[in-house]
Amino acid sequence: MAAIRLKVSSRALVSGDRLPSIRSFAATMGVSPSTVVEAYDRLAAEGLIRARRGSGFYVAGSGLPPMTLSEAGPPRDRAVDPFWVSRQSLDADPKVMKPGCGWLPADWMPNSALRRALRTLARGEDAVLAHYGSTRGSPTLRRLLLGRFAKEGLEASPEQLMLTGSGTQAIDLICRFMLRPGDAVLVDDPCYFNFQALLRAHQVRIVSVPYTPTGPDMAAFETVLTAERPRLYITNSALHNPTGATLSPQTAYRLLSAASAHDLTIVEDDIFADFEPEPSPRLAVLDGLDRVIRIGSFSKTLSASIRCGYIAARKDWMEGLVDLQVATSFGGPSPVATELIASVLAGGSYRKHMEEIRGRLARARREVAIRLESLGIRPWLMPRGGFYLWCRLPEGQDSAVLARMAVEEKVVLAPGNVFSVSRAATAFLRFNVAQSGDSRVFPVLRGAMAAAKK
Repeated sequence: MAAIRLKVSSRALVSGDRLPSIRSFAATMGVSPSTVVEAYDRLAAEGLIRARRGSGFYVAGSGLPPMTLSEAGPPRDRAVDPFWVSRQSLDADPKVMKPGCGWLPADWMPNSALRRALRTLARGEDAVLAHYGSTRGSPTLRRLLLGRFAKEGLEASPEQLMLTGSGTQAIDLICRFMLRPGDAVLVDDPCYFNFQALLRAHQVRIVSVPYTPTGPDMAAFETVLTAERPRLYITNSALHNPTGATLSPQTAYRLLSAASAHDLTIVEDDIFADFEPEPSPRLAVLDGLDRVIRIGSFSKTLSASIRCGYIAARKDWMEGLVDLQVATSFGGPSPVATELIASVLAGGSYRKHMEEIRGRLARARREVAIRLESLGIRPWLMPRGGFYLWCRLPEGQDSAVLARMAVEEKVVLAPGNVFSVSRAATAFLRFNVAQSGDSRVFPVLRGAMAAAKK
């Protein structure tokens, strides 16, 4: 009964959906068919499900309203709402400048390599163009990923890796698999704003821990674990979003020790790994995929248009995650996407592309930091790599106010409280240095800061 209630409350099953047959659900749950019959009868008496003669059991009208993400948490100022920032960035006219967005400009991406791979794919097997993806995704791309894992010291078997439709879908599947409404989930403060948006959709309690230049504040981390008993901790270890910080070895070991003591599962989003000049400590490598789940995608390094993510986790969790992907997406990611990505990764062009990108970003970080300093805006730290600068505004400036003003001038900014669960980042903005090269950005920012003082 609890399993069915969870599926309905999390909307894995909605009104009109057919429940598993009595025999198949009995096998899944490891109980007798008579136990499932009794459970279904009780749920029908409660009005949650209904029987159709000769057809089975179906979810009744549950009375739950359609999911409205804006109502999943308290009302928020739209200028500091993650959906506001996402919509402004995703729906922007090409003329709009986006120093607050989270991706590289199109002309920074390996478009020539992608075009070559597209031409090769177009001459390939019809099945790649026409068929659904397999449940775990392309064997070719999975082998490439396992090889990359092995080079960094992460030993994983093919059974421990699945491809997903995107990095966001990877987190969504993990949340569906591990959480139920009301559970506590721990995130960094600040953290990637879509972590918060997605967790609100799953109706969980979001708790946070301050992030430092070497990782989460471990004293606060251990206090939160004791007080809140979170099920998951979601973080970036490499080039943390939005701060650009890098996890230190000491913090990594303390973090894993605390997680073990409190039965905490860690989701490590490794999406920025290839932007590092040299590898930093990885929780998944140190832990060996015991209580750490690694996720990632290729949207930052290859293309946000060709969506594909992955999950690497314990073998005994993978079947459940694969089943959830089948239930929600009917198979893995598009074979077109996975074969394109595999083709580029397998060639020498990807390595050269990332070397070039790391060099361009190093120059851009220095140049943008200098221009921001002239406005009194200072980086919290200078990252080792990546394309973000987490910057403190001059005293008295409110980043949400600046964001409202700037968008009227066709500049999309990312105000600090979008990233902060505690809403303690009023004086911060996140800048994408690759998107800040347009000389028009800084006069708009200067003007908004001057206007905000009046």
